[in-house]
Amino acid sequence: MALGKVNSSVVFRLGVLGTMAIDLFAARIKAHELKPKHVGLMVVLDTGRASSQLEIAGVMGVAPSLVVALADHLEKLGAIQRVRDPADRRRQVLKLTEHGRELLAACGELAQSADAEFAANLTATERAALTGLLNRLATPQGLLPEATHH
Repeated sequence: MALGKVNSSVVFRLGVLGTMAIDLFAARIKAHELKPKHVGLMVVLDTGRASSQLEIAGVMGVAPSLVVALADHLEKLGAIQRVRDPADRRRQVLKLTEHGRELLAACGELAQSADAEFAANLTATERAALTGLLNRLATPQGLLPEATHH
């Protein structure tokens, strides 16, 4: 009985679907030498929610050492650069480069095509309803929909 209750729970089903969705997205961005967490770091920088590696780790909910590794890779790709914080010369901040913005835009297009494939059996009305519900779930978690950032 407990298995049936877990299997029908929102958190379990969202988790399973989330894994499937992230795998689909990962396959799309692989050609750009990126993984979803690389894109997540670029999104954090693009939205201005954080700029230091420690702040980014907090926003992403990952270990600071992972942010360092992600930033190292993105820096090698020319997507970000590390610069001294003018307010505190001891601190480095990460900034998206023009190439990083282009890469992020390409990832956005790939995410949209992955969305279309993932939600292919939903009507336009159902997709809009799902987006609205996901926004309502995401907002209290600090994952505001993109439209609220502009």
